[in-house]
Parts: sequence; C-alpha cells; structure tokens
Amino acid sequence: MQVVLSGEDLAVLLQRCAVGDRGAFERVYRSQASRLYGLALAITRQPGSAADAVQEALMQVWRNAARFDPNRGTAESWLVGLVRYRALDIARRQAREIPQETLPDRVDDAPDALAQVVASREGEALSRCLDELPPDRRRLIEAAFTQGLSHSDLASKLDQPLGTIKSWIRRSLQSLRKCLTA
Repeated sequence: MQVVLSGEDLAVLLQRCAVGDRGAFERVYRSQASRLYGLALAITRQPGSAADAVQEALMQVWRNAARFDPNRGTAESWLVGLVRYRALDIARRQAREIPQETLPDRVDDAPDALAQVVASREGEALSRCLDELPPDRRRLIEAAFTQGLSHSDLASKLDQPLGTIKSWIRRSLQSLRKCLTA
C-alpha cells in the first residue's frame, strides 16, 4: 500500500534516515517506491532494470540521506533525481551490451511517472509552472526528465548545438525554480 506524504513530511523522514532511523526509511520506501519505479521504467523500458535503479537509488538514500539539503530543492525532487541518474546509468550500460536472449517485458498497469507526479499537490504546481514555459522549452524539459534523454541526445534529435540545448534547459529549470518558489 502506498502512503501519500507531504513534501515536508518526506524531508523530515530523510533527516531521520540520516541518523539511521530504519522506520523512517521504511516510510520513505512505502510512500515513494512505486512512483520512482514508474519513472525508472519510463527511462529503462525494462522492469528488472527499473527495479534495480530504484533499489540502487534507495540504498544511496539510506547511506547518504544527510546529503539532502532542503534549501536546494524538495525531498521529492532529490529522490527523483537519484532514481533518474541510476536509471540513465543502467540504460546506457545496457545499450553497450549485446543481449543474448530477449524476454518480453510485462506491461505496467500503473500510471506513468509523469501522471503520478502531476496528481500530487507539488505536481499541480509543477504542471502550472511548466505551462508558463514556451511550448518548445516545455517539450525539451519533458523529454529530458521523462524520457531520460541526455543533452547530447536532445541536441541530435532537435538538430541544435549541444551548448544551445544546455542553455535552454538551464534557463528553463531556472524559470521553473523561480515559479515554484514564488
């Protein structure tokens, strides 16, 4: 059963994890695992790889919860970032491997990661702020964070210089941060 926590509750739980509170870690896991799995699955496209990404990220939370800084962003965004980086690493590693046998993936009936985020209170604010971005910048941010595309991938896909893509993403993220903190 997934427990819904406010961003403040999640931040407090992460602070408790930093001092070794196993109960707090369990609550973080129960409240975030399925949503984080949906994000990892959207990036890796493989259930086993998505589960590995979530496990690696949550182990990093347990070991490094003290690194979470609420002044730099929300607890939810910190967790999403950890899972996103793990999933991208796994996807890149797998792209270099030559599979011997391909097994069919099981279809995930749960809402995708973006739909789950948008359904939350923070997600509603994020959706509102995304709507304030120019449409091309919104698509760029969505492609980067929900499809797991790197800056280089986006530059190739959009036929734009890499530096331009990096600038657009940085400015868009700054606009989102400003909107979310207003």
